[in-house]
Amino acid sequence: QNARHPEWPTQNLYVTFTRCIPDILDEKMFCIPQKRRNMVRKAIKLGLYATHGDSVDEFFPVYAENVRDHGTPALPKAYFSKLMAAFGDDCEILTVRNAEGQPVSAILSFYFRDRVMAYYAGERAIARSTAANDLKYWSLMQRAASRGARIFDLGRSKKGTGSFEFKRLWEFEAEQLNYEYVLIKANGIPQNNPMNPKYRLFIALWQRFPIPLANLLGPMIVRNLG
Repeated sequence: QNARHPEWPTQNLYVTFTRCIPDILDEKMFCIPQKRRNMVRKAIKLGLYATHGDSVDEFFPVYAENVRDHGTPALPKAYFSKLMAAFGDDCEILTVRNAEGQPVSAILSFYFRDRVMAYYAGERAIARSTAANDLKYWSLMQRAASRGARIFDLGRSKKGTGSFEFKRLWEFEAEQLNYEYVLIKANGIPQNNPMNPKYRLFIALWQRFPIPLANLLGPMIVRNLG
């Protein structure tokens, strides 16, 4: 997206990732990179499988654990329940489960016209070693195609992060997001993001919080961030 006000201060911290959903999404998976195919097959061999139309009750613990592990306060559970109620069928949760049926990775997505927007995601610590996240995005691509979506929108990521690299390896197309600012009293662009060194101590401390305490305090903190 091109900058609209070149004279304003800007920063190029974020990009957004999209791709067209292939016409053929069969078990051969030729439409995705070979390494990603291997990871999806690994997850399937380990007994992982995906379900959709799942509840916030199952989604939230996976999401909350993930954001705590990244040192970030979680949004309140009630927020996700309200999203589901407000958007109805256009808001759907897909969950990757282990062989025992326990959620290990999950994602809440929005559907709009011909686009699926993968918006809120979470995974347990075991997800990486079981390739659950690769199965998650492959399954979401299949689910979105079955609903008639043609564009897969993975949303924004900060450059230099694991999320950025994961989406790049899936060969989604990166598009620069140009954030422009009008500075009224500030002398520079506020850096209210986890990449700011001044947040490192807080992030390290938050990662040690017990989940129940993090979920209790998180909503009170997150409304004042940004």
